[in-house]
Amino acid sequence: MSSSTKTGSRLAVGIAGLGSIGLRLGEQLRVNPDASVVAVTDVVADNVTSAAEVFEIPEHARFESYEAMLDGADLDAVVIATPNGLHYEQSMAALDRDLHVLLEKPIATKIDEAMDLTKRAEESDNVVMLGFQRHLNPAFIQGYQRWRQGETEPTFITGELTHNWREYFEEMDDWRMDPDLSGGGHLINVGIHVIEAILWMTGLTPTHVNANVSFHDDAEILDSESSIRIEFENGTVATIADTGLVPRTREHIHVWDDEGALYIEGREWNERHSYTVDIDGTEHDPYHGGSDNKADAFIETVQMGETPPSTARDALWATAVTLAAYASGRREERVRLLDLYPDLTAFER
Repeated sequence: MSSSTKTGSRLAVGIAGLGSIGLRLGEQLRVNPDASVVAVTDVVADNVTSAAEVFEIPEHARFESYEAMLDGADLDAVVIATPNGLHYEQSMAALDRDLHVLLEKPIATKIDEAMDLTKRAEESDNVVMLGFQRHLNPAFIQGYQRWRQGETEPTFITGELTHNWREYFEEMDDWRMDPDLSGGGHLINVGIHVIEAILWMTGLTPTHVNANVSFHDDAEILDSESSIRIEFENGTVATIADTGLVPRTREHIHVWDDEGALYIEGREWNERHSYTVDIDGTEHDPYHGGSDNKADAFIETVQMGETPPSTARDALWATAVTLAAYASGRREERVRLLDLYPDLTAFER
């Protein structure tokens, strides 16, 4: 991968989407000595104005559209923190211009677009990093090292994510409630973090999905709650519960193997922590914090010319399982991933 820049040693970055995530990533970039935020864009003019003041962006580098920023700013990389339905087109446009990409999840809202972008990312000399921050958290890295790099395989997996989306469902005026922009409801926007983390840590290949999904809309696109059973090639089963209808955010991922278990716990959007359980039942508390942030990891990946900590292929498989859960919920039946998406065979785990 290329590590060259157009502006010298500091990576020149443009930010698309200036909501809470875009602003958070922009602040991480602002204090990184190896990066400069040089351009911003958002469909809301007030967002552009306020972000430009924070990041000290001159008038000529404040853009009304993503395309205008790509064509009008001298960039090395872009951060894409726009609504889900725009991710595919905007990422492809950035790669067309030889730019590195830090893309918020999901990679796309349609499986063919997710596969197309994954193929393009893997053929490119540029970094395409997905915004799954759990890849940078020591609790999840511990799981990756235990199963993806270790000798044991998980035998029993449970996951849960709770969150308060009640206002969105009541008001229906946020982009997350626009099917074309969101691609789904709470699961694809939030619960996908748990699905992706389990897939990434374990390296297991999902084969079937059986889901009960509560949809908020008659078109059965905007889910509010779901209960998902994922079957893997080795016979392991994961059960995942996701809801956007409760007042507090909690995250739990529990994975057992023949040597014991790893328990990962989280409150609100604070640091996730973990403890292990030995096969004899003894508990150990090995981790108390210390995640890297996404922007720093992205800049380092570009500089070093390395594979990003969260890849397009990681995101593709999480998207496939998420979309399969929707399909299962609508059909009210168990579905086989390769029956739904036969072209997944080109993207081995």
